[in-house]
Amino acid sequence: MVRRWALVLVLGGVWWWAVLRLLLAPEHAGLVEGAVAAGGWGLSLLPVHVTATARHGRAAKAGRAGPSRKQ
Repeated sequence: MVRRWALVLVLGGVWWWAVLRLLLAPEHAGLVEGAVAAGGWGLSLLPVHVTATARHGRAAKAGRAGPSRKQ
């Protein structure tokens, strides 16, 4: 868990560094800064519902995601 948060903080710091470098010193910013900033912005466009969620209740115990259908 700690490693995950450390990775998130490092990647977030790299993204902010790239964005601030593009905004404050665009004449010194290069392709790497542009790619990092655009990549981070693109990830922010992913909808929240694509992340994994935990299932609760009887469906989780039975191994089913939704209501059962009798045939």
